[in-house]
Amino acid sequence: MKDTGWTPTGAPGAFYECPRWHEGVWWVSDFYADRIVTVAGDGRTTTVLGLDGDHPGGLGWLPGGALLFVAMRARKVMRPEPDGSLVVHADLAPYCEGPANDMLVLPDGTAFVGCFGFDLNAGEHPRTAALLGVLPDGTVRVAAEDLVFPNAAVLTDHGRTLVVGETFAGRHTAFTVTPDGRLDERRTWAQVVPSPPLGPTGEMIAGLRYAPDGCAVDVSGDLWVADALHGRVVRVREGEGIVEQLDLPDGLGAFACGLGGDDGRTLLVCAAPDFDPRARAAARDSVLLTTRVRVPAA
Repeated sequence: MKDTGWTPTGAPGAFYECPRWHEGVWWVSDFYADRIVTVAGDGRTTTVLGLDGDHPGGLGWLPGGALLFVAMRARKVMRPEPDGSLVVHADLAPYCEGPANDMLVLPDGTAFVGCFGFDLNAGEHPRTAALLGVLPDGTVRVAAEDLVFPNAAVLTDHGRTLVVGETFAGRHTAFTVTPDGRLDERRTWAQVVPSPPLGPTGEMIAGLRYAPDGCAVDVSGDLWVADALHGRVVRVREGEGIVEQLDLPDGLGAFACGLGGDDGRTLLVCAAPDFDPRARAAARDSVLLTTRVRVPAA
């Protein structure tokens, strides 16, 4: 389906990512503008936090309402204080190769953060990386190892299962969440395309027919996933793969998506012409697109 019912919302940004529906508005990281914004229902876009030289990644909230965000280059989870200062909630650097990335914060405040595993923008070859667990007090531990670019994660099965996308492996991997917040029983949730062998980044990108980036889960347990290399968002089902596809307008790639709105049926996509950091930082070509879906957010 080409150009299927997309409605733009909000002001253009540098490179939007990691959308979250929270307290009636969208929260979005604008990577290369070094800011976090909110977007209201009427499209009004407000910068709620500007950073000094670092890129914000994944977003989430502690049980008491405090915002957490990933400082990608510093490889830290940061927390704004009521007085406007920023404090380090967790230092990921000893465990995280390459930039830190997306984050899932559980209802109890436990967070899971993915790492690139290599310096993508410097042309390093992909290598495996860890998914990190951050306890509510900021303690960091390795939750899972040997993932190929662990990216966005969601909870399914009433919070009993964590599913994480492996961008350079074309798959989603699941774990059982134990009562103490650890990950167990690793298994393949959906191998959407065959995983290419690790090698030069350009060769892997050229051969990868599905690259899961940001995602959201609906009430049926399916995932809406931004395919970062093919200008589309797809609905992925456990054990089956892609069951629905929405193509973006020509010239735009899909790099993250979220489900929200008052009834949970608004699918918001973070779109941009490409993911080149220099080109994106120099322009304001990233847009937020919305459409309506049948099955609401979990």
